[in-house]
Amino acid sequence: MPLHALACVLVAALLHAVWNLAAKKAQGGAHFTLAAALGVSLVWLPVAAWAAVDDLPHWTSTTWAIVFASAVVHLGYFNCLMAGYRAADLTIVYPVARGSAPLLSALCAVAFFGEHLGLLGALGLAGVVAGIVLMTAGPQFGKPHDPEATVARRRRAGIWWGLATGSLIAGYSVIDAYAVKVLLVSPLLLDYFGNVLRAPLMLPAALRDARGFWPEVRRTWKAVLTISTLGPIAYMLVLYAMREAPLSRVAPARELSMLFAALLGGQMLGEGERGWRIGGAGLIAAGVIGLAL
Repeated sequence: MPLHALACVLVAALLHAVWNLAAKKAQGGAHFTLAAALGVSLVWLPVAAWAAVDDLPHWTSTTWAIVFASAVVHLGYFNCLMAGYRAADLTIVYPVARGSAPLLSALCAVAFFGEHLGLLGALGLAGVVAGIVLMTAGPQFGKPHDPEATVARRRRAGIWWGLATGSLIAGYSVIDAYAVKVLLVSPLLLDYFGNVLRAPLMLPAALRDARGFWPEVRRTWKAVLTISTLGPIAYMLVLYAMREAPLSRVAPARELSMLFAALLGGQMLGEGERGWRIGGAGLIAAGVIGLAL
């Protein structure tokens, strides 16, 4: 991978962990998701308008279909992620979500396309699974524990929401990689119009409690602003890196955000079992690199 592409991915990983920390602290619902999409649409409008002058006239119906598909999957991802943050800790949901995406992709490749993982791939697969198991069990690893305990329930919820989010990450990664590498869609416009299209898709859910929109915005405006500014930058850096390097190298490298999230979550949110979760995140990150190699 070229050094400038690696630098983009590493900066993106840190920014991604930061905006996820803000999202976790907000713990918003449908109104928060709508506010974030509107925030991106407003904050990035001048830059997107400048880029659209040259690029948009060349978009075909296929381009718009891919952008719309990306918007739908991204919307499912964000809602799933926020549900996970309401149900469990960031230091569980985030690493499992980021690690399970390449895990699921590898398993599908073996099951449906007859691909072989090889020794490093098998070790990587084992690393991801071991990391998830370690985070699932926590300090009770290898010991009997009460399956109905509150901490255990939150931990299990975090694993399941993380896996669901990871499957959606795998989906949008393939769609967006096709958009920027094959259709040559501008990363800026892909992310921007994805957010613009997500806003009307969220309206039915938000309108069920229309009066709750502004109170939610007043409560979470700092998180909305953080996501609206840092979120697009983080993802555009990844999309630009995809143009310069293979997806199989970019995707694992960006998962270093798991370690940033584990450190930030333990330090700033005061989430427990810090050592266990950092260790689990480290195993998942090492496993993802093994899968890539």
